[in-house]
Amino acid sequence: MNTFGKLFRLTDFGETDGKALGGVLDGFPAGITLDYDFIQSELNRRIPSDKPNSTKRKEC
Repeated sequence: MNTFGKLFRLTDFGETDGKALGGVLDGFPAGITLDYDFIQSELNRRIPSDKPNSTKRKEC
């Protein structure tokens, strides 16, 4: 488990090669909305591919 940040904190948990990974975001004021499409697009940038600058890791 790792925790990053002071005002807004992200604590992640799980195993890289396990069945699930998770995270807890703390410190958000009430009423803040999240743009899930933007978050997903940023996560999609980590998907392995054959491009030269892409990660070579093998995800489950």
